[in-house]
Amino acid sequence: MRAARLIKMVLLLQNRPSMTAAELARELEVSERTVTRDAQALSEAGVPVYADRGRAGGYRLIGGYRTRLTGLARGEAEALFLSGVPGALREMGLEDAASAARLKVSAALLPSLSDASRTASQRFHLDAPSWFKEPKTPELLPAVADAVWDDRRITARYRSREAEVERELEPYGLVLKAGVWYLCARVPAGQDGAYRVYRIDRFTAITAGEQRFARDEAFDLPGFWEERAEQFARSILRTEVVARLSPDGVRALPYAVGTPSAPQALEAASPPDADGWVTVTLPVESEEVAHSQLASLGPEVEVLAPEGLRTRFVKDATRLAALYEGASRRPAGT
Repeated sequence: MRAARLIKMVLLLQNRPSMTAAELARELEVSERTVTRDAQALSEAGVPVYADRGRAGGYRLIGGYRTRLTGLARGEAEALFLSGVPGALREMGLEDAASAARLKVSAALLPSLSDASRTASQRFHLDAPSWFKEPKTPELLPAVADAVWDDRRITARYRSREAEVERELEPYGLVLKAGVWYLCARVPAGQDGAYRVYRIDRFTAITAGEQRFARDEAFDLPGFWEERAEQFARSILRTEVVARLSPDGVRALPYAVGTPSAPQALEAASPPDADGWVTVTLPVESEEVAHSQLASLGPEVEVLAPEGLRTRFVKDATRLAALYEGASRRPAGT
């Protein structure tokens, strides 16, 4: 642990002209007294660490000293490719590895490129979660991530809709979708060898064994996820709604429904009638979901079928008319 800290201290000083004891303590997550002891240990080992005294003082390397300790460990190299998603790194427990990798890369760069990491971070930032939703990191995510990086089989207890079940899995990859973490895993070939997707926040227990699995190098995580996401989007659309839409309703429908079915339905819509209204057949998840989605369009939509959904909107319109008619007769301020 101390050796790694001393290396990190040298790399920090190599990348900056000077750092105070407080700055080093904050970066290394130790006390200022420990920084002083580490600096002395480096000096005794032949690393030219010089301490400037006084209020504006600090530590610096003298004589243009450059360390050769810049080789990336495998975990650091893998984490470096994820360094554009700091929140995800932190949740998977890889923040320290990524920090060490960035320091080593910075130390190997020419002085004219030493600010590359800062300029890049000021020009791109990924904020994955959806608006108005507080993301929650699954408690077992770091354990799952460790197994993914190390190709270790896991025994997982998973809470499904019916019951809690136990599965032996080969964890292939992690996906962060709109603030929700998913595991793409293969059931061992001795069972059915199929690839499946699991929400990590539904795992109730994870045990990683010593046994490693042989990864199928032909497995394409982005391609697999895209295919499964499309299958899921289609599978939940079990009901069809026939509706008339005004020109304003046509423009608002994709935002109200929020699934690929809306643009597809509009492409297949009937030609506009004399008032500009079109008739669409829209795949939806259920009548309940369609009711909440289409209600946001107000008078810009008329549901024609199914009859049960049309009846709901008739009741809504009747209640609204009675509500506002009664409001118009009430004295102002009541």
